[in-house]
Amino acid sequence: MVSNASLIYAKPPHGAPVPGETIKRVVDDNFDPETVALNGGILVQAKALSMDPYMRGRMRDPKVKSYNQPFPLDKPLLTLAVGVVVRSEYDGIKPGQIFKGMFDMSEYAVVPAQLVKMGRTIENKEELPWSTLLGACGMPGATAWCGLYDIGKPKKGETIFVSAASGAVGQIVGQLAKREGLFTIGSAGSDDKVAFLKEIGYDVAFNYKTTSTEEVLEQHQLDIYWDNVGGATLDAALKNFRHHGRIIACGAISEYNVPEAERRGIKNCKSDMNVVTHSLRYQGFIVSNHNQDQFNAEMPQLVKSGEVKIKEHVTKGIDNGESFLDMLEGRNFGKAVIVFE
Repeated sequence: MVSNASLIYAKPPHGAPVPGETIKRVVDDNFDPETVALNGGILVQAKALSMDPYMRGRMRDPKVKSYNQPFPLDKPLLTLAVGVVVRSEYDGIKPGQIFKGMFDMSEYAVVPAQLVKMGRTIENKEELPWSTLLGACGMPGATAWCGLYDIGKPKKGETIFVSAASGAVGQIVGQLAKREGLFTIGSAGSDDKVAFLKEIGYDVAFNYKTTSTEEVLEQHQLDIYWDNVGGATLDAALKNFRHHGRIIACGAISEYNVPEAERRGIKNCKSDMNVVTHSLRYQGFIVSNHNQDQFNAEMPQLVKSGEVKIKEHVTKGIDNGESFLDMLEGRNFGKAVIVFE
């Protein structure tokens, strides 16, 4: 028997999730890895668990429809994760292999066959940290890569603005854009985050809490806006585009914890009309719908070599949901991930 801690979804939150109430740590002290039923799946000992903003959208009443399914109540949150296979009843996967995919936010997780086939085993030839396999070399890195290249179509000499630029996705977007010869502008919510943006090569970096986003963007004409936050920042960006610009709609974290009736949206009608008058492309995307082969082939070496630098916000072990809330409210610095040692 071993202890198996999990982060459980207890009830839908109204606004921000409440640690210990809407999400909470639960420990099973009688978990037996040797006898737990696999039913054709695999048992994985987690090494790292991802925390991502999209997960907040799955904490909802099942009556509310969306592109993904709501989390089931009184069950562990389902997350992107990486771990070592302990037992397997799935053809082609053996104990000792590294498995990367979706499974319960638990120290030990049974991964059903339908989720096993959506994940994959990896070798980690570059010997990167577990956390990095979920960050720069995981879904956030793939999001940056696919969104920038498939939608942004960057061209040397263009200008890109990235909001939440120090986050797990934004820090990768900026560095990939610099590699393509773009002029990069990034916003973040603290001076130390701004310092990091300058360190990784952003040409202009500013603290949106102490500097007006509108005033900064008035000095530039944008070709691409990578939108991680929505709300007032999107409104400001829309006023400052060249013709045939591209808006990559990745997220709207400024409004995730705001009740739907109170969400800001785009307030300035003139900004909204710029989509028409400037012939802008405004496109959202779900990264799982994009081919990631080139990303998987190239990104690990870019990180290993240091050509792409990263910042991670690591929590050791499952807490009561405090680190998840910190991620939603911007108190993390870089990719938010739980690790086990």
